[in-house]
Amino acid sequence: MGKGTYSRAIAKALGVPHISTGDILRREVAAGTKLGKAVKGYMERGLLVPDSIINLVVEKRLSQPDCARGFVLDGYPRTLSQARFLESRFPVDVAVLLEAPDDVIVERVSGRLVCPRCGATYHVKWKPPKVPGICDVCGAKLVRRRDDDPEVVRERLRLYRETIRPVVDYYRGLGKLLEFDASIDSREGIPLLLEKLKAFRAARPYAQAVHV
Repeated sequence: MGKGTYSRAIAKALGVPHISTGDILRREVAAGTKLGKAVKGYMERGLLVPDSIINLVVEKRLSQPDCARGFVLDGYPRTLSQARFLESRFPVDVAVLLEAPDDVIVERVSGRLVCPRCGATYHVKWKPPKVPGICDVCGAKLVRRRDDDPEVVRERLRLYRETIRPVVDYYRGLGKLLEFDASIDSREGIPLLLEKLKAFRAARPYAQAVHV
């Protein structure tokens, strides 16, 4: 599985909140809030939401009391502007770059099923629900997000490649970058990544703030 699976596992191991900007925005869209209406068009087309909006969302979430001991950010920052904003307000201790071939990513994402009620995720091949199409946790009908269609995923990857390299170089320059091969099965990859994070922690001060 992908960054969500890894970041949730890291957050659980560290005992800190897992924060997915994508999940936050999707909840806002579902609730029909002002923010949700502003970002709906971007998300439906698989485009990145403007930095100004994302930064405000992140600042509001990270200012909450449960983040005082640390946090794991899932999918943010995605641009150099976002990274600089984050470092100026809530500097992280390590930025994890999960790497995998595009074909592997497309297969993983396009097979994803999501529960619109509780947020649980499944995969038609690697993690199917016990009852087809039904969430194991709350019994809601699972959905496939529109932005998980293969063609949309490939366009998202193209945009991602264009914007992420400056972010990678930025964190590498700060000595905070940890690169990890996520093409392996997550059941093997998660323990391995946790070991690498442990070694990273031993090598420098570590306050349990992680970006994946």
